Amino acid sequence: MLACAALALLCSACSLRLLERTETQEPSATAEAGDPAAAGTTAGAAGTAEAASTTAASGATGTTAASATTEAPAPPTTVRDCSPRASAGEISLDTADAVTLSFDISRTLYGCAEEVGLALAWSPDAIASLAAQELRGPLLLIESWSSADLAGEIRRLAPERIVTAGFSEQILERRLTGFAIERVRVDPPATLPPGDVPYQRVWVVGDAEHAAVLGALVRPLGGAAVAVTGDVWALTPAELDVLRGAASVEVHTDLGSDAAWQLEVVRSGAELPGGGVLIFDRDRTRRMVAMYGHPTTSQLGVLGEQGPAEGVERLRSIAEGYDADGADVVLAFEIIATVASAQAGRDGDYSNETALDEIRPWVETAAANDMYVVLDLQPGRTDFLTQAKQYEELLRLPHVGLALDPEWRLKPGQVHLRQIGTVDAAEINEVVRWLAEIVRTEALPQKLLVLHQFRFSMITNRELIETPPELAVLVHMDGQGPINTKYSTWEALTGEPDTERFWWGWKNFYDEDSPTPTASQVLALTPLPLFVSYQ
Repeated sequence: MLACAALALLCSACSLRLLERTETQEPSATAEAGDPAAAGTTAGAAGTAEAASTTAASGATGTTAASATTEAPAPPTTVRDCSPRASAGEISLDTADAVTLSFDISRTLYGCAEEVGLALAWSPDAIASLAAQELRGPLLLIESWSSADLAGEIRRLAPERIVTAGFSEQILERRLTGFAIERVRVDPPATLPPGDVPYQRVWVVGDAEHAAVLGALVRPLGGAAVAVTGDVWALTPAELDVLRGAASVEVHTDLGSDAAWQLEVVRSGAELPGGGVLIFDRDRTRRMVAMYGHPTTSQLGVLGEQGPAEGVERLRSIAEGYDADGADVVLAFEIIATVASAQAGRDGDYSNETALDEIRPWVETAAANDMYVVLDLQPGRTDFLTQAKQYEELLRLPHVGLALDPEWRLKPGQVHLRQIGTVDAAEINEVVRWLAEIVRTEALPQKLLVLHQFRFSMITNRELIETPPELAVLVHMDGQGPINTKYSTWEALTGEPDTERFWWGWKNFYDEDSPTPTASQVLALTPLPLFVSYQ
């Protein structure tokens, strides 16, 4: 019942880190690994345990010395119902110690058992081999044979047989007198068969081996365990599905603020157009192809030459060929939300703000067609953050990102078209922090932040721009003109030392480029453009 790929680590060759072996020597060549008595244990674990008397059964682990031999009880005379008495969602488990946990689960869930699994706590391969057997009873883990819990619990459960892995036949005959014993071969490649999804409960721990052992123990209860050792979004798709679908998730490790937010995003089920929670992924190429313009006019780009529904169909044609390298293509509308103006306007900022109601139909059409939206700002004499806040309502949606166009960022006293605008990294970072906080507060997938640039002067101190995990920060080369000139601009902008800190995009112009580059020409660029727009 455990589908997550992390449980394959049950089969690792490493010992369980959280449960270190108590033995002081390695097993001899003639003794099977996992026999504490044959391995030269510390005093009391082997020789002393052989002569120890058995006292009773269900106290705390290791509080009472037990006999080295556990004898089978008399067979039951009535038909027993040994099915679990609760589910994973109904019990509270301490995941810090797998030995204690295995006995707690047994006592809580089972009044009896048709069979009991038995393995050494520090042998993940043996635990995996047993868990793959679909046991009809609990899986008990031990560190030595001198535990009163083991003898008492087996007597209480009165199993018809004991299924073991990692012990020699001679040891089992000596230790488990009178029981029907089935020895399972320790199989390092053993993996658990797929379980029922969604799981009732999933435990998140900070160690892969711990997750493997915990997953094996809670598997019969409809539970699972996932190891998170850093970035939640770095988990496999199967592991993300386990977390996303679980009825409840219990965290038993310090995730840190980034991973905690990422887990919340996964649990929310929110995804980007095309699936997933990362705009761009180094292991999966996603490319956005966009049409650029303003909803109310065709003078500012191809987007305004038709309505939203017709725009979707036109974009599908435009995007042809951009999947030639195997990329997943996502269509996008890049909408000019604030338009540079020759007039100061009532607010004096030389920028006209588009009403949300004019943009909203495009945003809704994009959502209905699994598309992304980028809102483009041309702020004039005001700052980017002031304008971005006017569109916060839309930016709280998972499929809406933001673009900053420094070409139209004026200094006091400047007007448009007399110079190319400029912005410093400090002002960009104000937007970065604000937008990242929205993403985190709303538990949104990663959001795209586009920075337009075709001259170095447009962005000063570019290397100081922050790139937090909430945002995919992309530099968009949006220069126009002869193709060789565009290539030269691209090479200059991408030749800086900070190039690898950003994702990269390219812009095609139907009228101003000569000729308009083809999809194959764009895909031949290095670094590879992952956002391509048409104006």
